Amino acid sequence: MNWLQILNNTFAQILAPATLGYALAAIGLSVHFGFAGLLNMGVAGFMAIGAYGFAVSILTFGLPWPIAVLIGLFGAVLFAIVMGIPTLRLRGDYLAIVTIAAAEVLRLLFLTSSNRSWSGSADGLSGFQRDFRASNPLPPGRWGFGPWTYQSDQWWVIIVGTITIAIAVLVVWLLMRSPWGRVIRGIREDEDAVRSLGKNVFAFKMQALIVGGVIIAAGGIVTAMGTNVNPNVYVTSQTFFVWTALLLGGAATIFGPVLGAVLFWMVRAFLSNLLPALVQAGWLPFMSAEQSQMLVFVLVGVALMLLVIFRPQGILGSKKELTFVR
Repeated sequence: MNWLQILNNTFAQILAPATLGYALAAIGLSVHFGFAGLLNMGVAGFMAIGAYGFAVSILTFGLPWPIAVLIGLFGAVLFAIVMGIPTLRLRGDYLAIVTIAAAEVLRLLFLTSSNRSWSGSADGLSGFQRDFRASNPLPPGRWGFGPWTYQSDQWWVIIVGTITIAIAVLVVWLLMRSPWGRVIRGIREDEDAVRSLGKNVFAFKMQALIVGGVIIAAGGIVTAMGTNVNPNVYVTSQTFFVWTALLLGGAATIFGPVLGAVLFWMVRAFLSNLLPALVQAGWLPFMSAEQSQMLVFVLVGVALMLLVIFRPQGILGSKKELTFVR
């Protein structure tokens, strides 16, 4: 086995656009679940809204990429409002049901052939990054060191994604230190007690859903900047992967979602490279290389179950902060 290649591919995931996008999605989900106690199981829907809002605005309407970003984020606001109005007055499990169903309906909407003219149907959308890449101030070429050697366009995505993560972390940190953040934490623990103090619990929940949804949509946009947009990406498993990253780092923490996303993609990349190599070396004779890739998802699912059972607070979290999960 080529251990150098396996480790090189693993550490390269630290700065991959998918890792940056998942980090943003996990930060937004942390606002929903970690701080507000909202069970959002439609993370893939918010990411799809951001990515398609960004791509369609450029390809169909010819808008410049900064405006397209704003449209993708505004689409997440509308999506949060549409889902939140009928559900936020109900118990949390109803929100989970609605969000996972809404995300799937949205995916099927993008997938249907009748919308091929603007959504690309099953083929997805491509070529919308030209304007974004044209704004790249970096000189063309390939540079870096070790596993972090990329083309100029890839570095531009990494820079934009890293800056966006820094802004999202700062915004969440400031919000959670504010009176608004203290109300949100109170709603997570006991919304009846907060309501008895005269606070509009529904309004605060809606605000949290919108703030987190916008950050998740930003993750979808950053991911789209580095690759094409395809409806088959925004499936339920993507939501579970973001949940895994969040729980791994710590749900009610500021930096935990970022750490969790990085570790999740490194572990997934390590297993995706290691298991086929073991098959090729004859150490796993009972399966093929394709089956070994399916085993990666099995191991991720088992890891998620063990994580929730034995350390639900995550790496950076504390048991005191997440007593409500029990």
